Amino acid sequence: MPQMDKQICIPPELPELLKQFTKAALRTQPQDLIQWAAEYFGALTRGDIPPVRDGSQPVASSNCAELTPELLKILHSRVAGRLIIHVSELGQMWKVLSLPPELLNSVINVGRFTEEIEWLKFLALACSALGVTISKTLKIACEVLSSDHGSGPARIPFSTFQFLYTYIAEVDGEISASHVSRMLAYIEQEVIGPDGLIKVSDFTQNPQVRLE
Repeated sequence: MPQMDKQICIPPELPELLKQFTKAALRTQPQDLIQWAAEYFGALTRGDIPPVRDGSQPVASSNCAELTPELLKILHSRVAGRLIIHVSELGQMWKVLSLPPELLNSVINVGRFTEEIEWLKFLALACSALGVTISKTLKIACEVLSSDHGSGPARIPFSTFQFLYTYIAEVDGEISASHVSRMLAYIEQEVIGPDGLIKVSDFTQNPQVRLE
C-alpha cells in the first residue's frame, strides 16, 4: 500500500519563483494568462528575457500595453535570430505581450507583408512607430538589436544598419537613393572602425551624417 503519510518536500526555490511570477503577471496584465505563463517559464528555461512589462510601461484602458523599445527587444529575443517569421506566430507573440492588435495590422499593411514576414523589415517599421524621424528610428533599432547588454554603447554590424537605413528610406519615400548612398559611403569609409560595427553616436552626433 502507498505511504499516505509521506512528507511532501517543497523545493526551496519554489516560493520565490511563484512570487516573481505573480509580480510579473500583475505588471504585465496579459490577455491570455496561460499562454503568457508558458512564454514566461519558457524564457526562464532558455535563459532569455521574460515577456514582462516594466513599471514605466502603462497599460492602456483597453488592456493593451504601449509598444516600447523594451518590448521590441523581448520580441526580438523570441524570434531568436530567424530571418523570416510567420504572421500567425508573430501575432501570438504580440498577443502574449498584450500589444494593440491594430498596431500590428498597421505595420503589416505598411510593409505589405503576407504570410511570411521578413523580421528585420517588420522591426524597422515597428521602431519607426516610436521613432518618428529616421535618425530616432535607427537609434531605437540599434538599441533593440545590440547584443552589448549594457556593457557599452549600443552597436550593430554596419551591414545591418545599411539594410535598415535603405529600407526605411524607401518606405519613407522622401529621401533620394543618391542621398542614402552618399551617407552610407561616408559612414563606411570615414566612421566605421575595423570591427565593422556602428554605434548610435556615429550617426546621431556626427555633424557630417545627415540621414534625413
